[in-house]
Amino acid sequence: MPSPLQDPKLEALLDRLHAQSAAQEEAANAYFQKRVEEGSLTDMTKFDDEALAFFADKMVALEKDKSEYCYLLCRALRAQRVVEIGTSFGVSTLYLAAALRDNGAQAGAVTATEMEPEKAKAARANFEEAGLADYIDLREGDLRETLKEIDGPIDFVLVDIWNVARPALELVAPHLRTGAIVATDNTSSFGDAYKDYFEYVNDPKNDLRTMTVPFDGGFELTVRV
Repeated sequence: MPSPLQDPKLEALLDRLHAQSAAQEEAANAYFQKRVEEGSLTDMTKFDDEALAFFADKMVALEKDKSEYCYLLCRALRAQRVVEIGTSFGVSTLYLAAALRDNGAQAGAVTATEMEPEKAKAARANFEEAGLADYIDLREGDLRETLKEIDGPIDFVLVDIWNVARPALELVAPHLRTGAIVATDNTSSFGDAYKDYFEYVNDPKNDLRTMTVPFDGGFELTVRV
């Protein structure tokens, strides 16, 4: 099936990055299984130092179908400003930046966040290789600090990190325009970790409506109304 990006150079880079991420999945799944079976990792919302060290060099990229879906959502919204919660190596960020480029957005239109310095370094290299660096404002550090200042209105948010999903959304929510979309990954497979997130999303005072799209692992589509 042809890619909706219609950008052969970018698609070649993304195919390579998706392949690298997929190659790491078996090791990541085995790690989780081992830790859970031995009872040393029981709270998925609070990674210990060992888990953080293990994932420090893992891409854990958003899958290609979900990434293309986000690209099309941003095109449909004619998005001009986007926030990404959890950038890692910047794979999904490239789809978001491509959408905003194709929408005619200005430089720095994608506000991205990453805690790990080495991942942020790798992401910046990928942005440069793709020719999309000018569209991305990558903020390195704890997102509870890096997202305190956001230019709005925000059209689209991608949440791809469960342990701080709610505080991230609470920071971004005041800047969401009516009709803005928040897309959140793995809400079915990591449902317990998203408990407080869903408490916020389902609170009527926050003016949000949500449903789970049946991608692998669950993919929450939430709209500001």
